[in-house]
Amino acid sequence: MREGFGIGEAIEAMRNGRRVARQGWNGKGMWLELQVPDEYSKMTRPYVFLNYPPVLEAMKVERVPWLASQTDLLADDWFVVE
Repeated sequence: MREGFGIGEAIEAMRNGRRVARQGWNGKGMWLELQVPDEYSKMTRPYVFLNYPPVLEAMKVERVPWLASQTDLLADDWFVVE
């Protein structure tokens, strides 16, 4: 998958199990993932959440479902995080 694509391709990548991020984000090293509920989940529908690099993980950062801004929706700088 190429770098520099829109939100539609980012969503499709997450549906295929990939992680995505934007070049334009201020918080470097963050990425989005799709969470698909299982039998133990309280959520009943898939949702996107923001994940953090190990440095922030050590600080016990809380995770919540991610909400796109208009800038995120219209950006063309999305890429797959390997």
